[in-house]
Amino acid sequence: MTSDSEVRSVCCGPSREGPAAVVQVESASVPAAVGLDRAGMVRLEAATFLMGTRDRWAVPGDGEGPVHEVTLGPYCIDRCAVSNANFGAFTAATGYVTEAERYGWSFVFAGLLPLGFPDTRAVAGAPWWRPVYGACWSHPEGPDSDLADRADHPVVHVSWNDACAFAAWAGKRLPTEAEWEYAARGGLEQAAFPWGDELEPGGERRMNVWQGRFPEHHTRPDGWYGTAPVTAYPPGGHGLYNACGNVWEWCADWYAPDYYTHSARENPAGPAFGSSRVIRGGSYLCHASYCRRYRVAARSSSTPDSSTGHQGFRCAADAGTLDAR
Repeated sequence: MTSDSEVRSVCCGPSREGPAAVVQVESASVPAAVGLDRAGMVRLEAATFLMGTRDRWAVPGDGEGPVHEVTLGPYCIDRCAVSNANFGAFTAATGYVTEAERYGWSFVFAGLLPLGFPDTRAVAGAPWWRPVYGACWSHPEGPDSDLADRADHPVVHVSWNDACAFAAWAGKRLPTEAEWEYAARGGLEQAAFPWGDELEPGGERRMNVWQGRFPEHHTRPDGWYGTAPVTAYPPGGHGLYNACGNVWEWCADWYAPDYYTHSARENPAGPAFGSSRVIRGGSYLCHASYCRRYRVAARSSSTPDSSTGHQGFRCAADAGTLDAR
């Protein structure tokens, strides 16, 4: 259904490639802001922290190091990823049409497709991904699926451009990569996860990632096969829910694997240009057998017009914006 030039495969998720990755489909107008909703945000004061990692699980080539000191000014960030209910309110108020809807297809994890679903071409190098016609935020597994019982799950099949449109409407913005990492760390210096270094402390599940033999068998210890509600697990020290696992989250920055070697030490905002945007946090498909990107320092990327069934986002805002309201 798509040509080889239209799909770029990466371990954790495919991206659209070719002209669409550089020249966007016709852009929808950015709707007017409705005003900042403070109820779901946490304010973080100015701070300095160590960004990046020397973790032995760091993925070669991703640019998770070197560890470097970063100072951030005060800012606010959503406690939860944007939910289907949140995004539905946005589209109902504005008539916004996502890029997946305009392209006519998006990437779906094959294990979520119903029995008897027509064969589609698997993505090279990641055969568990299938381009599916009609898959979009409101029909996550294709045209015959819906959001029944998933209003409180994170919205997926949203591109970076879609996320920015929502943020503009909400009077917010996407967090920078540095803001995302500081918030996700929850005050723990150089820990692997928001709660420490142990994946399941005391045997307690703390995030929604794949358990079992990927991609054939999921033991579903929490009952989730796919996304979980945005508040499914306890929050980290800074009050963020599901910073790791569940869905990858878009950040504002362009991605470059060598960025940490020369990034600004105060309020870094990413490279000046690029072809892909940063995604953070891992997803329900992450598994240690092929990567361990469900750590707070892990980073990956996707083209700004790409959408998949495991990519979502949360918003941030300047502290002054929140203080003024």
